[in-house]
Amino acid sequence: FLLCVNYFFYGETVADYFATFVQRREQLQFLIRYHRFISFAFYLTGFCMFVLSLVKKHYRLQFYMFAWTHVTLLITVTQSHLVIQNLFEGMIWFLVPISSVICNDITAYIFGFFFGRTPLIKLSPKKTWEGFIGGFFSTVVFGFIFSYFLAQHQYFVCPVEYSSETNRFVTECEPSELFQMKKYSVPPLLQAVLGWETVNLYPFQMHSVALSTFASLIGPFGGFFASGFKRAFKIKDFADTIPGHGGIMDRFDCQYLMATFVHVYITSFIRGPNPSKLLKQLLILQPEQQLSVYKTLKSHLVEKGILQPSLRG
Repeated sequence: FLLCVNYFFYGETVADYFATFVQRREQLQFLIRYHRFISFAFYLTGFCMFVLSLVKKHYRLQFYMFAWTHVTLLITVTQSHLVIQNLFEGMIWFLVPISSVICNDITAYIFGFFFGRTPLIKLSPKKTWEGFIGGFFSTVVFGFIFSYFLAQHQYFVCPVEYSSETNRFVTECEPSELFQMKKYSVPPLLQAVLGWETVNLYPFQMHSVALSTFASLIGPFGGFFASGFKRAFKIKDFADTIPGHGGIMDRFDCQYLMATFVHVYITSFIRGPNPSKLLKQLLILQPEQQLSVYKTLKSHLVEKGILQPSLRG
């Protein structure tokens, strides 16, 4: 099942980002063309093996393990795949969210330690409303400032693309409008306080407020969920990999939820049509299919008046 899920997710990533490389190798073309069918065949193989392995008096335990396998794959492999997808959109989509969660953990602890009086949730008795609110405002300010510095560098804002010429990944591009400085009018209420009528900001900084808000308001619920899970099994930590902090999952209990939100946020509000990716997909088609696309596109452009009917290509 682990093999099946990894092949399903990362096979599609290879098809998207390595289209030119795949086009040169016939054996890879077969794997990409029938990707979902092969993935389903893998799953059916595991499913049939599970059914054949059922043993009398152990049915309950075996179905228990079968369910845990699927839940584990959902939490780990699926979420980690989304992290990789976010990285391909640009390092800034990985660094700002993950740093916001870390900042929220630290500042919520500090505010809770010095000012905490009111318990927040029974699952985590040490969490307080003072820490929760203080962490929220600190995280929003941090994300706003941190994104300002990252947005100035191509390495952090450019999508990761595979170059067939150099046979490596490149992060060079003309930054999109999200990462180009713009002038904004300051709301009248804030003009009296700040004394500014306009301010220069990167549009991404506005999006960083949404990311930081999620990291500080909803992200902690990933930690609460983990706390409830550990209490259900009467354990303090998931593991002892990191002395004094528990295991890897104890440190990343909020990060997976954050990664999912960032992926949904990008696909819903940020990502538009990608001409480069579309061109790569067209190059994989058969010549007659490419010609059909060309004729359809030409006819469409003629109807819109962009091309003259007598133009020949």
